[in-house]
Amino acid sequence: MQDRAAVGFIGLGNIGAPMAKRLRNWPGGLVVCDARVEATEPFVAKGAVAVANGAAVADRASVICVMVQNSEQVRAVLEGPHGILATALPGTVVAVHSTVSAESAIELAELAAASQVELVDAPVSGGVMGAYGGTLAIMVGGSEGAVAKCRPVFDRLATLTQHMGPVGAGTHTKIARNLISFVGFAVVGEAQRLAEAAGLDIAKLGEVVRHSDAITGGAGAIMIRDSGRVMDPADGLRSIFGHTATLGDKDLTLAIQMGQELGCKVPFAELGLENLRSALGLEPPPSPSQSLS
Repeated sequence: MQDRAAVGFIGLGNIGAPMAKRLRNWPGGLVVCDARVEATEPFVAKGAVAVANGAAVADRASVICVMVQNSEQVRAVLEGPHGILATALPGTVVAVHSTVSAESAIELAELAAASQVELVDAPVSGGVMGAYGGTLAIMVGGSEGAVAKCRPVFDRLATLTQHMGPVGAGTHTKIARNLISFVGFAVVGEAQRLAEAAGLDIAKLGEVVRHSDAITGGAGAIMIRDSGRVMDPADGLRSIFGHTATLGDKDLTLAIQMGQELGCKVPFAELGLENLRSALGLEPPPSPSQSLS
């Protein structure tokens, strides 16, 4: 593979372009490809080689990053006479950073395997700022060997590369991670409506939230267990999380009461109160009838 020492990057959009910029000084060179010729021009100006299709990328690269919009576009850059698989040498690794379904990732990996090419699903977290700063988190599904080949490349893109398991595991991780983000955004909307109903400045509330989350770690702070099951009675975290649950029960109850007083619906607060203890790995409190028996 010595003659294909370059790293390839296909898809120079809002996230792909800043990721690819982190690879411009790759020792074997950088090969870029995008449907928009103008997207490749800044890279060519800095010494990269621009090519027209995936086959031309694979002519030069043994590790190829793909950041396109969806699984159909990933398949398009893999298949056909102008696709990666048309020219890729055995042992080439394709890292798909696009967020596709786990099922699609597995199907695409099987397609690549027929040409003795390994595909890993490697979605990213950290947004545009992480892409520019090289501080992304990359969640990878694939074989140990394929991930090892990608690590020197990923080390330039991310400050955390987590090998989660076989192909599909990276995508499952990204979906679970983004569940936290987007449900969190919905909860933020509820909190803002409640704060506005109380006559508060929600911009100042936002400053408080960002300040305290920077200290506590936000929702991720409780993600320090190796299981989502109910904790063993001897678990050292039980007393800490029990205290957290007590505080949460009180504060969520106050939020619900505040919503009732202000005529503001707070369904996420109600769901939070219902599910907090199980989220913390604790048994639900006894029902009134159980406590009387």
